[in-house]
Amino acid sequence: MPLNGKTVLVTGGTGSFGKAFLNIAFTRYKPEKLIVFSRDELKQHELQSAMLKDGDEDTPLRFFIGDVRDRNRLNRSMKGVDIVIHAAALKQIPACEYNPFEAIQTNIIGTRNVIDAAIDRGVEKVVALSTDKAVNPVNLYGASKLCAEKLVVQGNAYSNREETLLCSVRYGNVMGTRGSVVPIFKRQRASGTVTVTDPRMTRFWLSLEDGVDVVIKSLKIMRGGEVFVPKIPSIRITNLVEAIAPDCRIDTIGIRDGEKIHEMLISVDEARNALEFDDHYTIESSFNRWRSDPAVKAKPVADGFSYQSDTNARWLSVDELREMIEAAGD
Repeated sequence: MPLNGKTVLVTGGTGSFGKAFLNIAFTRYKPEKLIVFSRDELKQHELQSAMLKDGDEDTPLRFFIGDVRDRNRLNRSMKGVDIVIHAAALKQIPACEYNPFEAIQTNIIGTRNVIDAAIDRGVEKVVALSTDKAVNPVNLYGASKLCAEKLVVQGNAYSNREETLLCSVRYGNVMGTRGSVVPIFKRQRASGTVTVTDPRMTRFWLSLEDGVDVVIKSLKIMRGGEVFVPKIPSIRITNLVEAIAPDCRIDTIGIRDGEKIHEMLISVDEARNALEFDDHYTIESSFNRWRSDPAVKAKPVADGFSYQSDTNARWLSVDELREMIEAAGD
């Protein structure tokens, strides 16, 4: 199993994904250590209180205050670490637009620091979280995550082939994470009116648990330099409203800057380097000179292929959405 007996460090470990990852790692696997690396001491204290019992001295959980902008602190934290899950990011689109260099410092320079520290410390594997916003980006958040993906992929060229392997996982909207529209719709439900920027909108959609499962599977099968893209369902924003607030009126307020009508996980141009598997795709690097082993057995995608939320083969119904939301308690 990919986590059993391993020392795992999670950047952004107090975020939505980090907490879900820790919970699954605790319940399904037996890691040697789980290191939470984040900059917020209050969130670390709250997480520690929630996950640990008084006097629990045998826990694998460790807490490390630090910022991915600080390479020295990352280097210190990765001593003896086998696996790094890089989930730290500034991801609120309006905040990134208003504070562009802060987004660059965390999402791009911070990712470089993670890569450098991991290679210097001989970490076995690094998996970095990305987003569909990185495909043909129209906002700074997406552009910064695209840069981060490129850094992670080419980071393999700086590490010896069998020492540090790095890859990215790219997926769509995750229910229950920071910035999710679900809590907003729930708050608006009491007023009888729900605001939607554009009723035509579609999005890729998955649960936090599914997101964690994708990352753990990538750890198992990664060879270094891939961008993993899971096959996940799409939703219509109007169906999401119906699942949460079926009796409410929809007020269309207009698309916001940096927003798309539909999202994309693989562009036509990227598809030239994409391989299809049963439950996911991989986008292979055109510059993978670091890898001399033959390619895995998989079929290339069809010419002209793209993976878009509006042309997806799988859609979640209103009932399925309602069940997911109720199960998550979002």
